Amino acid sequence: MTRTLREVPKYVYLTLVALVSVAPLYFMAVSATNSTQDVLASRMWPGSHLLENWQTLTSQQDVGAAMYHSTVNAVLTTVLALVVSSIAGYGFEVYHSPNKDRLMWVLMLAMMIPFAATMIPLFQLFADFGMVNSSFAVVLPVIATPLLILMFRQSARSFPHEIIEAARMDGLREFSIFWRMFVPTMRPTYAAAAVITFMAAWNNFLWPKVILVKSTVQTMPMLISNFSAGYVIDYGALMLAVLIASLPTIVIFFVLQRSFVAGFTGVVK
Repeated sequence: MTRTLREVPKYVYLTLVALVSVAPLYFMAVSATNSTQDVLASRMWPGSHLLENWQTLTSQQDVGAAMYHSTVNAVLTTVLALVVSSIAGYGFEVYHSPNKDRLMWVLMLAMMIPFAATMIPLFQLFADFGMVNSSFAVVLPVIATPLLILMFRQSARSFPHEIIEAARMDGLREFSIFWRMFVPTMRPTYAAAAVITFMAAWNNFLWPKVILVKSTVQTMPMLISNFSAGYVIDYGALMLAVLIASLPTIVIFFVLQRSFVAGFTGVVK
């Protein structure tokens, strides 16, 4: 009984933190069903304006096209980033050398350079190749991030090198060792990296805003920005757009939640 009483403050604190964390999501979902006046009045219970907000949103913005382009960009970014970063992290650790350590330090220092400093040269580069308004122009600059490479390198350190040597003696090729032995073992790390990359790619705004000039290829963050740029803002429809844009990342996180935590635990170890 004494131990249970000691646990009460902890659970009360965790409950309060959970409520504070969920409150913005609840307000967003409720506001999507309310009118602009109700949203500005901070009404905290559902209304009856969901269909009206949907009609207002779809009459002014092409939600389907924005969702499609956001999905394509996020999925391409996630898949390519996992492939490139996992191979790089595996190579940094398994084929270790002092020169690769120096290169890793260069990659880590590159994280300190703000993206705004490289945005104009990147735009000029993709414009010269005729890739403006294409998904590859959005995806290519972010498929090899130092953070993901470091994550996979740290995970590769826990991979037994004796197994690699035994596989080589049995005649297994290097790519087969990576694909058939390393990849299945590092599933939690892949899940954690997938969640981070997908959420970052889905919410990416600045670079798509620069490289996607045509409104027909806009993403959901761009749609929300354009919808809220008028003189008169329909906050009910705006909240509905934010809710729609948030659903994919929420679903991805909850589906991969356990693997996400396990992946970061493995990285720390």
